[in-house]
Amino acid sequence: MTATDTTPVSTPDSSGAPILEARGVTMRFGGLTAVKDVDMTVHPGEIVGLIGPNGAGKTTFFNCLTGLYKPTEGEVRLLGEVIPPKPRAVVMAGMARTFQNIRLFANMTALENVMVGRYCRTSSMALTSILRGPKFRREEEATRARAQELLEFVGLGSSAENLARNMPYGDQRRLEIARALATDPKLILLDEPTAGMNPQETKQASDLIFRIRDSGLAVVVIEHDMRFIFNLCDRVLCLVRGEVLVQGSPGEVQSDPRVIEAYIGGGDDDEDDDAAGAAADPTKEEQQ
Repeated sequence: MTATDTTPVSTPDSSGAPILEARGVTMRFGGLTAVKDVDMTVHPGEIVGLIGPNGAGKTTFFNCLTGLYKPTEGEVRLLGEVIPPKPRAVVMAGMARTFQNIRLFANMTALENVMVGRYCRTSSMALTSILRGPKFRREEEATRARAQELLEFVGLGSSAENLARNMPYGDQRRLEIARALATDPKLILLDEPTAGMNPQETKQASDLIFRIRDSGLAVVVIEHDMRFIFNLCDRVLCLVRGEVLVQGSPGEVQSDPRVIEAYIGGGDDDEDDDAAGAAADPTKEEQQ
């Protein structure tokens, strides 16, 4: 089913103040420093890319932003307020994320998966829910309707009753994004949203991210596909060994020789070699 462009996701922030401010974020595990003194600012309506070789600390930094890890040093502010390093507090403050490895409820339908994401915004207490009182029924109806709207938004409107485990891989990725959107975020973080996708699915993911941005959200994306990142993002930040190597516009980052050097020297697998080639020339057609 074709995705709809009309479903509102967030009210655009016209104040110009940053949505996200991470300052001096450092994460140590014993004697290992996985992330060191990383700053990141994200403004309303902006798509920011986070790149770097394998082991650069990208997902660890995401985990610090979203409360899965408590940073050893530094702070994270959302809409000007310091966020406690707890996942629920982060979600309630207005930040949502997806994961590198899909984390859906496999035996629930697509609609039910999105409804789970929405429950953080409902207020029915346990007794009301158990007794299924009028307030619970109203909220459940509204939750179901909103979940269906978001499935339509990501192009899965006709898959509402499909079990998540039976859905194609690309559809599962989009379902995870719909569930994140159900929390009513101001900012969404996507951890490798095109991993394992074919070119057609990657194009659909790119279109969806643009629609999310156009609906009023800011987006931060981790991705190894340099063509995808440089064609998608307003700004790009490159991490190497947990530190910021360079940040700037896609043109500035892709032309910086330190980025290419980091990829060539940053890993020993073909994925990093391919990424380095794309960084050097993101418009070069993929070899089939």
